[in-house]
Amino acid sequence: MSKLVTIYGGSGFVGRYIAYRMARAGWRVRVAVRHPNEALFVRTYGVVGQVEPVLCNIRDDGSVRDALRGADAVVNCVGILVETGKNGFDAVQSGGAERIARMAAGEGVDRFVQVSAIGADMESDSDYARTKGEGEAAVLKHMPHAVILRPSIMFGAEDEFFNRFAGMTRTGPILPVAGAATRFQPVFVDDVAKAAETALEGRAASGVYELGGPDVDTFRGLMQRMLHVIHRRRLVLNMPWFVAKMVAFGFDMLQAITFGLFTNKMLTRDQVKNLRNDNVVADGARGFTELGITPTAMDAVLPDYLWRFRPSGQYDAIKASARNLRQG
Repeated sequence: MSKLVTIYGGSGFVGRYIAYRMARAGWRVRVAVRHPNEALFVRTYGVVGQVEPVLCNIRDDGSVRDALRGADAVVNCVGILVETGKNGFDAVQSGGAERIARMAAGEGVDRFVQVSAIGADMESDSDYARTKGEGEAAVLKHMPHAVILRPSIMFGAEDEFFNRFAGMTRTGPILPVAGAATRFQPVFVDDVAKAAETALEGRAASGVYELGGPDVDTFRGLMQRMLHVIHRRRLVLNMPWFVAKMVAFGFDMLQAITFGLFTNKMLTRDQVKNLRNDNVVADGARGFTELGITPTAMDAVLPDYLWRFRPSGQYDAIKASARNLRQG
């Protein structure tokens, strides 16, 4: 019988790519999510019965234990950018990671992969970065031979970065950003999934790997690259830090006074703190080279899914070519 891997958050952005790769590698895949009915699409990644979504709340011991029972390997992909209700940074990224690792150790799981993030630091003033660091420490405490992956910002067809800002270009001539000079090293989501597969197959040494793509650029540079792909001209306007804080405070308060009916997916105060720091692979850190993976460049992927934001969508290139035709 093939081996079984449980992927917590396996229907999310990176989790679905890991699930697909593990199914193609012949593993049975258990996708542990809060809403399994919304994750039925993962079944198509393998043959009948090979990939199954199951109900799991990572804030509950019994739920986590049931999801990993019988598993040979575990991946934790669960993470949040905005706190909503009981799903706060401490509960999900720190407590949730600790619970999964503790239960996995108790069940005798052989291999464990934790998807973290570049910038994870228990001493950070950002709750996101702090709890990512605490989650890493908790995982290594219970699973000392775990592999921890720290990707930079990830891009791909379902991403919430390029898709979000490309969508904003439809609403006006200005594209406001906070931290225009902050550097990023975007990484293709499937390359991160490939790194997880390498670790789960036992072809990676334990420890931390920082994953960044071949291109390093500023926030402003990434927006200009995106604008070139979608054939639009917009003014990329950098918000001063005090303005960014005020805007983020306003959105955070709106979420609070509406009791979560409005979710601040625009800009939070915690994100402003993170944007002050570069998000690139540290000098001397292990990464794709040690995993035997060649990272994919943005230019090879962005046009494949951002074309829908062009003025005429898939017909934009045809219309541009037609303008050059002579009238006879």
